[in-house]
Amino acid sequence: MLELAILGLLLESPMHGYELRKRLTGLLGAFRAFSYGSLYPALRRLQTDGLIVEDAGPELLVKRRAKRVYELTPLGRERFAELVADTGPQNYTDDGFGVHLAFFSRTPAEARVRILEGRRRQVEERREGLRDAVAKANGTLDRYTRQLHQLGLESSEREVRWLNEVIAAEQADPHPAPSSTASNRTVKTEGEPDHG
Repeated sequence: MLELAILGLLLESPMHGYELRKRLTGLLGAFRAFSYGSLYPALRRLQTDGLIVEDAGPELLVKRRAKRVYELTPLGRERFAELVADTGPQNYTDDGFGVHLAFFSRTPAEARVRILEGRRRQVEERREGLRDAVAKANGTLDRYTRQLHQLGLESSEREVRWLNEVIAAEQADPHPAPSSTASNRTVKTEGEPDHG
């Protein structure tokens, strides 16, 4: 999933590793932290595969190393298109679904519905497993464990309702108008001046 996330962000604009890591964290939230230990090996692999290129941008200070800026190649754009159209079960998992959902505006309509339906099936299975666990162990669990199971059950039920709403909206209008934020927008970094 890291490959999809990196390629998707670089599709928006070239960026250096620190900015990419910051955007990955912002895109996917605090639930999925990316370390340099996983990001940079992934970037090297994507370079080796010819999906991205690295440009050591102009040095700002003589004593500082130039930041390496990563950019998609045409092959990288093709690979991104393949990944967002993939509807395999790895895209229904907690990690896979979140990454895919972040790029739904670039995902084909049919693939979006299949991924949403797959995710719904997975969450429904989880919900039923939690219901069974709560029913079977109702008298044997302490109150905190029961509350934990109840929280998981409520969360699963809420996600199924949300998925039902999103699926219905997709089926009603599979080609929604783009949001007010353009897909090729550049994001202002904290402390950066606003030039318009």
